[in-house]
Amino acid sequence: MILLGTAAAASSSRLDASCYTAIVEDTGQPDPQVWDAPQHQGQDVADDVLQILLASRYCEVDSVLKDLAWTLSGRMLSGWLRVQAICAFVHQHVRFDYMAARADRTALETWRERVGVCRDFVHLAITLCRCMNIPARYCTGYLGDIGVPPAPYPMDFSAWFEAFVGGQWYVFDPRHNVPRIGRVLIARGRDAADTALTTTFGGHQLVSFTVWTDEISQEALRQPQYSPRF
Repeated sequence: MILLGTAAAASSSRLDASCYTAIVEDTGQPDPQVWDAPQHQGQDVADDVLQILLASRYCEVDSVLKDLAWTLSGRMLSGWLRVQAICAFVHQHVRFDYMAARADRTALETWRERVGVCRDFVHLAITLCRCMNIPARYCTGYLGDIGVPPAPYPMDFSAWFEAFVGGQWYVFDPRHNVPRIGRVLIARGRDAADTALTTTFGGHQLVSFTVWTDEISQEALRQPQYSPRF
């Protein structure tokens, strides 16, 4: 079981967003690994999958990233192996820096700047996959430190992506580049523009923002504070 929540406060005249909490049941298993999942030809996938190959706001498929993509694996790798090679490349060449986050960084800018947060890692990996004719879509949600050492920075929402190989969508994570436990999906889209966690109209300033995702036991669920309230 996973206990998750969000609390935020913004100021223009002052808006306090209500605190959201939920308990989610998870399998406790890490992301599946299907190393022999093949890549599909364009004519073999459905139209709604095929359109995911197109460029989007933060993923410039028609750019110099196309040439970069082909240097990573060319015709040597395909399918799952190709996607994993892309994830490993992004993980090795982009430095994670929470303080370097910004809302308008694109995949190409991430490659040039070599720094970013999880969404930037994902945008770059998605773009490289699309350049290699692999449909890839953006995912955002909760990802706690379950089964791994706690991260030394504040918890935030997380981003990963799904690639269409072997006849279905599979999770890939270039930020961590290891299978993880306890992903709680909020939204999917072409990129972060389709999956905004907050949309505001007019001026505002974020005053505070807290995200938590914790593993809880069946015994803890029987405590009064976790009892459903209606």
